[in-house]
Amino acid sequence: MIAKHVPMKSVKKSDFTSLVNYLADAQEKSGRVAYTAVTNCESIDLRGAAIEVTAIQGMNTRAEADKTYHLILSFRAGERPDDNVLAVLENKICEGLGYGEHQRVSVAHDDTDNFHLHIAINKIHPTRLTIHSPYNDHKTLGKLCAALELQYGLERDNHQAVKVGSENRALDMEHHAGVESLLGWIKRECLEQLQVAASWADLHRILQEHGLELKERGNGLVIAHQDGLMVKASSVARELSKAKLVDRFGEFTSQPRPVNAEGSAKQYEARPVRSHIDTSLLFARYKNEQQGRGVDRAQGLKEARAKRDRLIAELKRKSKLKRATTKLAGGSQPEKQLLYAMISQSVKGELNAISEQYGRERERIVKQYRPLQWVDWLRREATKGDQEALAALRARMVTFGLKGNTVSASGGELKRIGVKVDQVGVTKKGTVIYRIGASAVRDDGDKLKVSRGVTREGLEAALRLVMERYGTHITVNGTADFKAHIVEVAASAKLCVTFADATLERKRVSLLNHATLAPHSFAAADQYIAEREQKRLKIFDIMEHRRYNEADVGVASFAGVRRIEGEALALLQRNQVILVMPIDEKTANRLSRLSIGDQVTCTGIGVVKTKGRSR
Repeated sequence: MIAKHVPMKSVKKSDFTSLVNYLADAQEKSGRVAYTAVTNCESIDLRGAAIEVTAIQGMNTRAEADKTYHLILSFRAGERPDDNVLAVLENKICEGLGYGEHQRVSVAHDDTDNFHLHIAINKIHPTRLTIHSPYNDHKTLGKLCAALELQYGLERDNHQAVKVGSENRALDMEHHAGVESLLGWIKRECLEQLQVAASWADLHRILQEHGLELKERGNGLVIAHQDGLMVKASSVARELSKAKLVDRFGEFTSQPRPVNAEGSAKQYEARPVRSHIDTSLLFARYKNEQQGRGVDRAQGLKEARAKRDRLIAELKRKSKLKRATTKLAGGSQPEKQLLYAMISQSVKGELNAISEQYGRERERIVKQYRPLQWVDWLRREATKGDQEALAALRARMVTFGLKGNTVSASGGELKRIGVKVDQVGVTKKGTVIYRIGASAVRDDGDKLKVSRGVTREGLEAALRLVMERYGTHITVNGTADFKAHIVEVAASAKLCVTFADATLERKRVSLLNHATLAPHSFAAADQYIAEREQKRLKIFDIMEHRRYNEADVGVASFAGVRRIEGEALALLQRNQVILVMPIDEKTANRLSRLSIGDQVTCTGIGVVKTKGRSR
């Protein structure tokens, strides 16, 4: 788990309401907002809480710093704590930062490769109205995260800072924009040569060959590019700091001649981060489109301004005509003054309307032609179905693939089934997210991952998708319950698959050969399970429900009998899970005499022993 504070560069742009609106925006993705919470506010609604926070912030008129603390908790790929754990993590971290009594809004997003929680905190105390800014918060967050990882069994991350801020910002740029930073390019292209330079002249020569220049700036040195980009020399390597270079070469001497970038053997240019595929043609398409968007944006704004100016000129002409008519008309001076005032008031109202219309049009044009980062452009093209863009996303970085409950195939023939799924997005790592009913399925190009709370229909669709894309020899990874669900679905749907795990394959064959229960009994059980699982998403104290299978042989606690469309179902509790077993009428009558919590023995599918007799 990584905790990161996101500071606002310009205090004037800090707006708690805008931040909450962004966090709560689903962005036309059904699974983006996975969890919301409001703390220390009267309202439980996100936007109502934002109004409260804004009012409290307005009561502090002395603080000039940013009054909002934006914190992000990001979890390892495949790790998704439940809502109760999220609430505890949020509370402990906020208390550790000194924000335990402060108002805050929390929203979790699940539309990226890493599940993450945004926490928008009001830095103004709700009663004292004082501002609190934690000192060395990065160190505090590192200690808190390390302790919470151990306490709640989360995957451990490295919380020791080994890079300076500029290095982290450069890495963030390369990760989020997908384009090489100047700092990263220098490290890859000429760092080794700079480290073995024997004099100031050698340093200048090496940088000259790469279209760069070494300059003094303040008390240190910077490496500058002709476009105006600069990085601190000490950020490239600590031994390139001014103090260490002066110790090695003596007093700093400037470059003898200006840099001629055109004659340089290599020079920095913002290009995609290197990968194992050639993206030159895609990047050329991207650059051409961005240039076109810039031209269209400028033309649209020009036309909007011209339209505004025409409307204002027409309004002024009409106003002038009205004033002239009033002047020539008869009447007393007070009457004319009243008419002039009415004309001025009308003109002012129309001017405001024209200005508001122009503002809305300008906002629409800027939004329509907003420039896209390289990675965002790839995501958009991949969402449209461009396989080259999708391959470029997946080749951007070394990934370890999806973790958790996953299904893949390593052999067997492909089955063209025509599975109907709704694609809701593509992540920056090239993971395609599909929506199947209430379930989310992720495809990283090698395997599929199924989200929590998945229905039987979702599992069947995931299996069919694997058969269609990867083959029929299935490999399943994840929890024992997930594997059991997959085998049940494969057998009940009579899918033409085989499992790589011999145990799972034997269970599948056994289920296919087992004929003790009618198919409609399974349908009733699945209907009841689906209803309970939907309620479990909203009510936290409802246990997980799943269909009973032969792997559940043993002792269980009786939890009741239910009837769905005339079919009897036995509920058996084991390890905080309710097992749903279709039963016949005789067994239902005998079980109805038991008390909740009585022990029963399950010896196979549909076989329950109670007091020496079984059905």
